[in-house]
Amino acid sequence: MANSASGESMIARVVRVIDTFGVDRTVQTASEIGRRAGLPSSTAHRIIDELVDEGLLERDLEHRVRLGTRLWELALRGSTALRLRQAALPHMESVQAELREHTQLAVLERDEALFLERLSHPDAVSNITRVAGRLPLHASSSGLVLLAHADPALRERVLEGPLRAVGPNTITDPAVLRRALAEIRRSGFVSAPGSIEAVSTGVAVPLRDRGEVVAALSVVLPREAPVEPALVALRDAAARSEADLRDDAPLTRQ
Repeated sequence: MANSASGESMIARVVRVIDTFGVDRTVQTASEIGRRAGLPSSTAHRIIDELVDEGLLERDLEHRVRLGTRLWELALRGSTALRLRQAALPHMESVQAELREHTQLAVLERDEALFLERLSHPDAVSNITRVAGRLPLHASSSGLVLLAHADPALRERVLEGPLRAVGPNTITDPAVLRRALAEIRRSGFVSAPGSIEAVSTGVAVPLRDRGEVVAALSVVLPREAPVEPALVALRDAAARSEADLRDDAPLTRQ
């Protein structure tokens, strides 16, 4: 793809345009996209027009822009994330039905925990995560499990910091985090009270495909709730999901 005067490729500029969308920003004007992407107005409008023509972006009647259905379609073709979600979802539903609290599936993606699925109950405790949302690896129970089993180079990069506080009990001391990750690998789970919100505790276990950790299953409990019932339910759901994955092609870490 042709480079800009700054040396940036067209693909890089397209990614910057698409990256301006988020779970809290699903519709934008072309000018807003250009500003958030750091692109000249003429460049942003040209890229947006081309992406709309290809169906990767769409315009509504007010000429605002949203992600296109074709982008969703392409993302699902052969997606390992989709196959992982399909294997885990029935067992996540069992956990959610038993505990009646938020039940989540997350994968490692670009040094963050990316949430593929979340099942909720109207009376469940507060929870900030959303499907397709991200959290820092050191801050959530899912992220801690993924970080504990990640490539050592990635762990060291995260441990170098900065480790920002997301909740009142987020681990921000690298030495404390290193010990916590070792304990997660030893015990096979994590309980993280107050790591995201003061009123809740995240509990998470690894989900493996042929021995490799490819995801984390978690629940978000009220702070005072016992952890053991959730841990039993999560471990059972992970084991059942792993059995289903064995009947499918191997998944690779995100």
